[in-house]
Amino acid sequence: MKEVEEEHQNLLWVYPENKQEWHQKIVSEFNIHPVTAQVLVSRGFETFEEIYDYLYAKLPNLHSPDLFMDMDKAVDRIVHALERNENILIYGDNDVDGITGTTLLVEFIRLLGGNSYYYVPHRTTASPSMITDAISYAIEKECKLLITVDCGITAAREIEEVVKNNIDVIISDHHEPTDKIPNCIATLNPKLINSTYPNRDLTGVGVAFKLAHALTNHLVSNGKISPSMIDLKRFLDLVALGTIADMGTLKGENRVLVRYGLRQFSETRRVGIVKLMEICEVKPSEVSTTDIASKIAPRLNSLGRIADPMKGVELMLIHDSVEATHLAQELDDNNTQRQQIERRDTDDVEAYIESHPQILQEKALVLHSDKWHPGIIPIIAARISKLYNRPTLIIAVEGGIGKGSIRTIPEFPLLPSMRKNHDLLMNFGGHDFAAGLMIKEENILKFKKAFIASANKVLNNDDLLPKLHLDARVEFKDLTFELLDSMQLLEPHGTGNPPPILYTDVTQAWPPKVVGKTHLKLYLEQDDRMLEGIGFGLSEHRSKLTKKNLKLQIAFTPHVNVFLNKSSIQLLIKDFKIKQD
Repeated sequence: MKEVEEEHQNLLWVYPENKQEWHQKIVSEFNIHPVTAQVLVSRGFETFEEIYDYLYAKLPNLHSPDLFMDMDKAVDRIVHALERNENILIYGDNDVDGITGTTLLVEFIRLLGGNSYYYVPHRTTASPSMITDAISYAIEKECKLLITVDCGITAAREIEEVVKNNIDVIISDHHEPTDKIPNCIATLNPKLINSTYPNRDLTGVGVAFKLAHALTNHLVSNGKISPSMIDLKRFLDLVALGTIADMGTLKGENRVLVRYGLRQFSETRRVGIVKLMEICEVKPSEVSTTDIASKIAPRLNSLGRIADPMKGVELMLIHDSVEATHLAQELDDNNTQRQQIERRDTDDVEAYIESHPQILQEKALVLHSDKWHPGIIPIIAARISKLYNRPTLIIAVEGGIGKGSIRTIPEFPLLPSMRKNHDLLMNFGGHDFAAGLMIKEENILKFKKAFIASANKVLNNDDLLPKLHLDARVEFKDLTFELLDSMQLLEPHGTGNPPPILYTDVTQAWPPKVVGKTHLKLYLEQDDRMLEGIGFGLSEHRSKLTKKNLKLQIAFTPHVNVFLNKSSIQLLIKDFKIKQD
């Protein structure tokens, strides 16, 4: 049989490695379905210990928060503030990770009887200031201590200003340090170069949770509070929400936090979250990582993008049901407005690329305009980077200052290139795969040239082909409810732990149908068994599939479809290849 005649998307299929002996050992040791075992082989697990931790780790397996450098100093300073009844300001970033982490520490300190205030900055304009906008608020509230959440590691100069006003600072952050580490009481960050904390992948809310955990341990062991006074599990819904929204890698400790955090949603006392889930039509007892990423987080994120992110913390802390309903509705309205702005600016970006196709000859895209909303550019950068599978920098210019958001592909980490050209930037920060920057308008073209040159040097043409990593070959006879039950061990899915993608050869029983305008329903046969496949957004490829008894190789994720209380196995089609005899 001749292999591929045609692929509907320009995807490079990466087939799984065959390690038969190791596969058999996993099946025997864990008594799990052979297909699930093959997924573990494909995902690179090399020891029984790694697999056991992945499948069965529980809350007691979390790392001790005391493994953070400076955690003892942070705890001592907060205990000092509590004992002296000092006012504490929690200063958080304006995304969901920052909002949830800020909520967690504000609520935690109040539970201990402390005085906590919060400040989350508007960043809808391209203002280069960071933290200094909170100084007047901290002075007004007579705060003697400021704790950052999900920010601060790249703000040495600004934090110096805070300290000059006799306000002590504790930084809790998870972004990569880019320059001088701020001079403060304590710096909690798992990405510090000499960090002693084992999990680099904690998000901002994860670091905040670790601080609360360390404080609880200290106060309990010193007899200052009873062990029953604080149940840290009550904060895990916030940890799950922030970690998923910030695309934290769902491996190791993050995976444990999110797994238990999802369960906590059904018990949450946060009336604001409950009202937000009602608007999203999400049941607390059934909330998934997909619900959070596609429904709940975008509504919270809309505040930081186009409105007042302080209202996100307010919603999380609120006790009044009527007020919570109004606030949740306001978030929903903001999200609708955000979608409209996003569509307008995305259309403008795509129109520019279409009319200037030569820019796609470069291995990175850098686009700037004074017409785009600065709060929307992270979404556009992510979308364009995914669409063209290359590093993408989108810059919104306002008042001579450019605010940029960058997304990239695994083959091109961002921070080395940004460090190399830091003299052209006002500031920058983030991670190797998602970062932000501020730049003077007159330096944009110089930085653009340097950034693209760097990408052209590092990347080759194959790097620009999007990859589809396949986990296991299966036959239709393998696709049972028992297999799907076994695969639940691999959840929760998300960044770094995507749903398994399986593949097999099939015959198309009859031509596919277009459903819901943009989706494709396929009728697939193998050895006298027929299953339905659904290809989301694939309707434009129907014309390639009208031939009778067409032979296909399909890549898919199986799931249980419930219709009229009847369960059936359906295939979510990711890609297909047409085969020819």
